[in-house]
Amino acid sequence: MKKIIILTFIFSTQLGFSQSTADFFAKADTFFKTYVSNGKVKYGAIKKDPSSLDQLLDIASKISVSKSKPKTFQAFYINSYNLAVIKGVVNKYPVKSPTSIQGFFDKTTYSLGGKTITLNDLENKILRENFPGEARFHFVLVCAGLGCPPIIPSAYKPAILEQQLQRQTTKSLNNPNFIKVKGKKVQLSQIFEWYKVDFTRNGSEIDFVNKFRKEKIPTDAKVSYYPYNWSLNQIK
Repeated sequence: MKKIIILTFIFSTQLGFSQSTADFFAKADTFFKTYVSNGKVKYGAIKKDPSSLDQLLDIASKISVSKSKPKTFQAFYINSYNLAVIKGVVNKYPVKSPTSIQGFFDKTTYSLGGKTITLNDLENKILRENFPGEARFHFVLVCAGLGCPPIIPSAYKPAILEQQLQRQTTKSLNNPNFIKVKGKKVQLSQIFEWYKVDFTRNGSEIDFVNKFRKEKIPTDAKVSYYPYNWSLNQIK
């Protein structure tokens, strides 16, 4: 009898975990489809009715994800980061930039995955530190500035995360407004300057970019970085 009870508890716990993550990804997908368009966010509409965002963050606070399931772990925290960024903006909206909100990245905390954590720690300690070889995170984590790669109108999901990471990275690195090439001169986003270590583990920054580009950049091109655009990625 005791063995049956224990097994029932384990099964129920696993089922609850599965349902929680499935519910989170499904509701997140609906949220992004509703409030994201053309790489921008309808902050004003969310401000008027934040109930769906607050419900999602409440679900995210109670979910426990394990690194033993890396795609579920990564997808959960990528979505959580993007949702927390939106929450941080909505709380102070209207604003012109996330950088005009004091402590936006390094002081304001969110309850995600059973942890109380800032956006910086979520990016650097949860994702980058645990998966140091995955530079594609930088093309799916959206910081609310127009300089960021665009936010997508859907959730990142474990089953298709590899394709989503590949697609968003390829899209960014072939965008002439994101990678600016003139002959043997190339201007990269400051993302490449700030996180240089992530892009140069197996070669140069140009080597990394060329893995995703249709038109390759000359390997001896002179690299510089253009200023980041911190204007809010909003739909007014």
